[in-house]
Amino acid sequence: MSERKVLNKYYPPDFDPAKIPKLKLPKDRQYVVRLMAPFNMRCKTCGEYIYKGKKFNARKETVQNELYMGLPIFRFYIKCTRCLAEITFKTDPENTDYAMEHGATRNFQAEKLIEEEEKRIQQEREDEELNNPMKVLENRTKDSKLEMEVLENLQELKELNQRQALVDFEGMIDKYRELEKREREREKEEDERETKEMLERVLVKRLRDSDSDSDREEESSSQSKTSCADKPTDILTTDKTDVQGASSGGVKRAKVENWEKSVGTLRGRGALSSLVVRKKPTAMDKRPTAEEATVSPVSKADSKTSTGDSTDAPKSSVSSSLSLLGAYSDSDSNDSE
Repeated sequence: MSERKVLNKYYPPDFDPAKIPKLKLPKDRQYVVRLMAPFNMRCKTCGEYIYKGKKFNARKETVQNELYMGLPIFRFYIKCTRCLAEITFKTDPENTDYAMEHGATRNFQAEKLIEEEEKRIQQEREDEELNNPMKVLENRTKDSKLEMEVLENLQELKELNQRQALVDFEGMIDKYRELEKREREREKEEDERETKEMLERVLVKRLRDSDSDSDREEESSSQSKTSCADKPTDILTTDKTDVQGASSGGVKRAKVENWEKSVGTLRGRGALSSLVVRKKPTAMDKRPTAEEATVSPVSKADSKTSTGDSTDAPKSSVSSSLSLLGAYSDSDSNDSE
């Protein structure tokens, strides 16, 4: 288990590497490699956009008879993701970049084009100066003139910076503080004026309320005086007079009680007379006892008179109740009419 990841192999003592047969492979053979697109490109066949970093399974080969300072140049073959057209590009070690061969056009290489244009202009100028000394003089005068313009512009910028450097910042701060102070004073005056107006409004409102309260007090005092003029016993007397007038059959009617509204009134004397039952004397009550026999006839007469009075008392109470019920029944009949 410990020898599973060993990198060194065992070579026997009679090992001879010259005896190992060599494979005969072509020089332009191709390998399948996994790579990403080195730049943005657009397919010429279908116009599909292939962005930088798109992964492809590409075929790699060595370019024959092309070297740069002994370094080999490699060519890569990829296919368009939409139409499967073949696109080829190769390495460019001179510019440390890749060069498009065919099948697509490279996008977004403005910087590279500008650099190539500058190189071309510089090469043409050197060629002209090499054969024409007057051209050299003209180019020098142009360069000196351009340099003077640049220096003048630089001097203007320096003067502008010096002007800005001489700005009195303290004075600006003082002015700002003064303006801020004035603004605060103005706000304070406005606040005072508003508070004064509010106090005046409240004072006017209180005066109006006090006037209304005094009027109310006068009205209440006048009402209390009129109420004090009446006697408290007048209510009782008025009620009594009303009841008496109603019972005597006058214009005013007696007040109907709640129980009369729900139950009704007793109409006639027959109903109440049926409720009163007289007690009949029995034989036991007629027999005199031994104590009654010993009592004198005077006491018997007194007892008879007393019993007569006692029997007459309930009779009188019953008659009074009957008369009252008759009055109520008459009043009810008048109400119904």
